[in-house]
Amino acid sequence: MSLSSELLQYLLSGLTMGGIYALVALGFVIIHNVTGIINFAQGEFVMLGAMFMVTLVNAGMPAIGALLIAVILVMIVVGLIELGAIRTAKKASSITLIIITIGLSTAIKGIALLVWGTNPYKLEPFTKGGPIHIGGATIIPQSVWVIGTTILVLALTFFIFEYTYWGKALRACVVNKFAAQLMGINPQRMSLLAFVFSAALAALAGIVIAPITYVTYDMGLMLGLKGFVAAVLGGLSSTPGAVFGGLALGIIESLGAGLISSGYKDGIAFVILLLVLFLKPGGIFGTSGTKRV
Repeated sequence: MSLSSELLQYLLSGLTMGGIYALVALGFVIIHNVTGIINFAQGEFVMLGAMFMVTLVNAGMPAIGALLIAVILVMIVVGLIELGAIRTAKKASSITLIIITIGLSTAIKGIALLVWGTNPYKLEPFTKGGPIHIGGATIIPQSVWVIGTTILVLALTFFIFEYTYWGKALRACVVNKFAAQLMGINPQRMSLLAFVFSAALAALAGIVIAPITYVTYDMGLMLGLKGFVAAVLGGLSSTPGAVFGGLALGIIESLGAGLISSGYKDGIAFVILLLVLFLKPGGIFGTSGTKRV
């Protein structure tokens, strides 16, 4: 394989994982923009989406129905978490809220361990067929699903925030919660909506990646951390930045693993995090003083 073919292969592989990181990062950004909370349980929502999907498919449900129900189940779980754990601690400090999300992550992982055990689960690809050859590189059909889902979600997110009442209400809460409340917008309801929407994104990420990797009770830890790095890289105040950060992180990881060593793959993400925090704490697309979605 020529150098150009190798680089193209690394690029395609990076886009696949980068799409997953982008979906997780979008959840981080939406919750942080609306509530000011950094939700470190976001990775566990990814795991729940994948686990629900595998369970429903193995029970004999068609893939389309299983996907819809899995996403809805994760949204219900996260909605209950927001009402029961986050909302009751709204007046707590930011550090306390972060600790609460870390505790929620541990609790969800523990419950998943009790329910599904330690055995890995496998989900069949959405599309049958062999690899697709592109310019000397190959990509599996499921990777196309991942990239396509990322593009679709980004377009849907843009439409919701720009052209719907709920999206504009969320943006109003980002700019000024008190002024939004004077206009008849309920910030608590927007907080619930932000958590539920981010849960749907995370569940989709878990579902589309499930056929590529094995589904386990602890798969959300690293995906959540990578999503957080992607969100910081792009800027915690920008949804386009989250997508850029996710794709960039995936490509950099893939190039590093291919050209240097696969052993450095996970370490690369945290080196990038440190560099961003030192050189540009607001992220590439981040803004200082104001928030935007």
